[in-house]
Amino acid sequence: MDLHLEAGSAEGRRVGLERALRDAVRDGRLAPGAPLPATRRLAEELGVSRGTVKAAYDQLIAEGYLTARQGSGTVVAPLPGAEAEPPESGTRARAPLFDLRPGSPDVGAFPAAAWLKAVRRAVATAPVSAYDYGDPLGRVELRTALAEYLGRARGVVASPERIVVTSGAVQGLALLARVLEGPVVAMEDPGLPFHRDVVRHGGGRVVPVRVDELGACPEDLGSADAVVVTPAHQYPTGVTLHPSRRRALTDWARARGALVVEDDYDGEFRYDRQPVGALQGMAPGQVVYLGTASKTLGPALRLGWMVLPPQLVGPVADAKLHSDHSTETIGQLALAELIGSHAYDRHVRACRIGYRRRRDRLVERLGARWPIQGIAAGLHALVEVGDEAAVLARAAAEGLAVGSLREHWHAAGSREGLVVGYGTPREGAYPQALETLVRVLELG
Repeated sequence: MDLHLEAGSAEGRRVGLERALRDAVRDGRLAPGAPLPATRRLAEELGVSRGTVKAAYDQLIAEGYLTARQGSGTVVAPLPGAEAEPPESGTRARAPLFDLRPGSPDVGAFPAAAWLKAVRRAVATAPVSAYDYGDPLGRVELRTALAEYLGRARGVVASPERIVVTSGAVQGLALLARVLEGPVVAMEDPGLPFHRDVVRHGGGRVVPVRVDELGACPEDLGSADAVVVTPAHQYPTGVTLHPSRRRALTDWARARGALVVEDDYDGEFRYDRQPVGALQGMAPGQVVYLGTASKTLGPALRLGWMVLPPQLVGPVADAKLHSDHSTETIGQLALAELIGSHAYDRHVRACRIGYRRRRDRLVERLGARWPIQGIAAGLHALVEVGDEAAVLARAAAEGLAVGSLREHWHAAGSREGLVVGYGTPREGAYPQALETLVRVLELG
């Protein structure tokens, strides 16, 4: 047998022999059905005790690599065949040279030094109980910090007892769909298609609510049980919900006993004025507020939060418990420390300046020929075009990835356009990405 045994292995002779035999079976040097030497003979050849060889054989028999047959000795067992590799495709999608798709921040701006400092301080002061299973509501340290921050920065009316920490806004939406038990949920048209899928997977039925230049249209709500809106910066059109529509939505919710679900995904990023306060502050008893650190810090943290009307806290916490029990603790403690030290505020201000410069550069480069729709906010902009499919095809040929307005409609929409994200490209690549975008538009 061709066995690769390391002399004097620190792991022990038996374990070394097991590994050598296992590897020989796996890579085919010992074929299925091949007989192995008797334990006495192999022990003499290797200079080990017979008991060592027998223990190694017994272990591999237990694992299924070998079989022992009466009168036939020990042989290599047949192993399940490896799955065939899929054939190489000549049409495999290449990574884009320039990525202007919406939905992601500049993850290179993650405040690594501040985060490490926050983790050290959080771990140094955390009680031993922090390393046990957590509260499905989330760590009280983070919920307390969020109550203060959201009230100050977003005008949210919240106490720690009404906050549930989640692994992101998507989990919050899924938990609500489950708790409401088969709700009819009105969702903005156009809007994020993935969020519609989340509601459907949670047992809800989705109906469209039109979006115009004033935001979501309350007259479309009818007998829905809930409506999901992005009032601070509608995705993807970029409009903000008009004050009259904000009042109409909350009046509708009060009259029907329905819910308004406010997705405040990028509410901190407003560039032409102070950010508009959250809708939740107008009707804390009717509005579920969804927030996340994905756009301010980074999606990899998987940290989000819900601010709930009192009657939903218990059911949502129970659904969270039976979903993933609780969100990981160390990240919660670190974020609480980051907020409490005001390092989070400083980071958001720095990001706001950087994203404003990127948007200003986009507006300047596109000029009056391709005007940007919506308010000066967030991490994306809508650019209307005449033939969206043709523009996207030209963009793909140039190695440019950009978002499509068409995919955001519930059904066929009346407008076509590009949803341009300016958070993703690194600073050095952003100017060239813009030049490629302009070249693609000019070819039309």
